[in-house]
Amino acid sequence: MTTARRLRMVLATPLDEALCRMVEQREPRLELVRDHALLPPMRFPGDHEGDPAWSRTPGQQAAFEALLDTAEALYGIPDVSPVALARTVAANARLTWVQTMAAGGASQVAAAGLDDAVLRRLTVTTSAGVHAGTLAEFALFGLLAGAKDLPVLQAHQRVRTWAPRWAMGQLHQQTVVVLGLGSIGRRTAELLVALGAQVVGVNRSPVQILGVDRVVAPAELAEAARGADALVATLPGAASTTGLVGATVLAALRPGATVVNVGRGTVIDEPALVAALRSGQVGFAALDVAAVEPLPPDSPLWAMPTVVLSPHTAALSPHEDRRIAELVAENARRLLDGEDLLNVVAARDLS
Repeated sequence: MTTARRLRMVLATPLDEALCRMVEQREPRLELVRDHALLPPMRFPGDHEGDPAWSRTPGQQAAFEALLDTAEALYGIPDVSPVALARTVAANARLTWVQTMAAGGASQVAAAGLDDAVLRRLTVTTSAGVHAGTLAEFALFGLLAGAKDLPVLQAHQRVRTWAPRWAMGQLHQQTVVVLGLGSIGRRTAELLVALGAQVVGVNRSPVQILGVDRVVAPAELAEAARGADALVATLPGAASTTGLVGATVLAALRPGATVVNVGRGTVIDEPALVAALRSGQVGFAALDVAAVEPLPPDSPLWAMPTVVLSPHTAALSPHEDRRIAELVAENARRLLDGEDLLNVVAARDLS
């Protein structure tokens, strides 16, 4: 008689108990080990770090680490900390799968500095796709705000001026470059195509999206941006994406263009963006992310009337935790059935 394989996954991030039970009900072979007393309380849906005012006692920290060291899989990165992840991986040779809560979780794992031997045994999956709809809507908001001259409207409203009429931009007549065609970029492109915009995609691998004019490699980004009305960055943080949108790319855009970032702040060269905003080469920027978060108080972006800042909150949804829990249950099923997991991060993006 054979015994069905079970998988021991340790909860390393805050999650409602009802969702923990849901994960186990969806995949009964998964044992989701948790001690909620060792995890910080959530302040809002999708709060995977938990309340920063909360801390463990030395005894609780030892108990938490001991629990992590029994895991075959992790539900989240412990304390969203690369240092804690590195400690856990080093202490536990049984650990073979880490499910990150962030769609861009590869950068968190890369920051742990894991060696090649560890990366060969470790499968890292992300929550890519969970946040696609919410971030695509923010991208669309930013593009519309730029096209409709939101800063001008707000300036007139502040001084109670009924200004002479002018012709606003029309998104359906614009060319928009979407940088990164993962789940977020794909959904953004689909919305733009539905509105009638011309979309040029930039992606590391060739993909086809109905209605997208063409897709080019990142090496051709500056050429793709030439004369475009707007650019949306959706890429995760990585060595290969850092500063990808720099002065050359920004200068290639149509003067007064709109720039939106819903990926990682490091993808855009912030000093180059500030210079382009000051010169008017970029007429409007909607940024859900920054190169350094929280955005430093002395950043010139704070005071720029042509910038809308969101504190990395555009991805949040009341449904986020449930969607990630469903994804974890499905990935557990796939692992136990010997199938390919969803959202596996390539090893090259983890080192």
